[in-house]
Amino acid sequence: MTRKTPRRLFSVSADLALSALLVAIFASTASAITIPTVPVGNPGNAGELSGTGAGGLGPDAIVGAVAYNYRIGTTEVTNAQYAAFLNAVAATDTYGLYNTSMGSSTWGGITRSGLPDNYVYSVKADAVGQGPGGSDYTYASKPVVFVSWYDSLRFANWLHNGHASGLQDASTTEDGAYTFSGATSVGGRNSGATWFLTSEDEWYKAAYYDGSSYHDYPTGTDATPDNNLPSSDSGNSANYWDSVIGFTTGDFNYPMTDAGAYTLSASPYGTYDQGGNVWEWNETLISGSHPSLRGGTWLYDSVILLASARLSLHPTLEDSLIGFRVATVPEPSTAVLAVVACALICVLRKRFQ
Repeated sequence: MTRKTPRRLFSVSADLALSALLVAIFASTASAITIPTVPVGNPGNAGELSGTGAGGLGPDAIVGAVAYNYRIGTTEVTNAQYAAFLNAVAATDTYGLYNTSMGSSTWGGITRSGLPDNYVYSVKADAVGQGPGGSDYTYASKPVVFVSWYDSLRFANWLHNGHASGLQDASTTEDGAYTFSGATSVGGRNSGATWFLTSEDEWYKAAYYDGSSYHDYPTGTDATPDNNLPSSDSGNSANYWDSVIGFTTGDFNYPMTDAGAYTLSASPYGTYDQGGNVWEWNETLISGSHPSLRGGTWLYDSVILLASARLSLHPTLEDSLIGFRVATVPEPSTAVLAVVACALICVLRKRFQ
């Protein structure tokens, strides 16, 4: 004789299953770091020729065409975000994700203490009185530098794999968005990647496209930005060096502005600092096996902010002028997952009534 499952028993089991699912959903995001992003729509846009003219530093290319919707980091990855990554996966630092210049150079913003297997990473203490006008120069929100292209891909893998702080498992950096088969051996972006280093097309579109046409600068204009301090943001400002005015901050040793500090000078899609502050790695390989970089830096003049400015460097390079930005095609939010879970339980309940 086939025995039916008592309704009350199923109800209790369903409630327990729902509770377990919701706990898993919220636990998976409870300790996640935050990477603010903005949506980039207008899928299927045409690209444009870039890499020629003033500031052209790489081969000519048609760039900017993206066939899908995505989200891109509002700013470069910061020291605080990268320090959280290091504390999660680099207790031993098997893959050299930390460069000691991050601690020893005034341009770097992360210190390391402890011994191998027990390394601990912290945002560098404020440089008292070294900021503009005698203010303190703070490091948490400055873009991380001294990172290689491989470091940026491993950071993207960590994000893809859940970016849970405190997870001491370096293997989370070796697959996900990208599959590594060695310290410097990695394939292209995997299908289903949810977080990834920006491609050159994704980066370029977010910087220069306004939904119908391209601009020369990533502030939604064809007019050269000024290099005012963020406190005097004109709506077309960026952190770069000017041969007459000098550095934005006025100090070669403490030259960077906080990521997103130019709140009035966003790109048409709402990103910040895609011009100035630091060069940004892209996942796209040009000039053979060298990745593309875009955006210019605090050490170069305004010509490097142009859409035509394109650089490619060796992927192992770790420099004070180079950081990166990530992008995402998000998984369903926790709220959406919770609604789906509740709907599933309701359907199952009805079937057994």
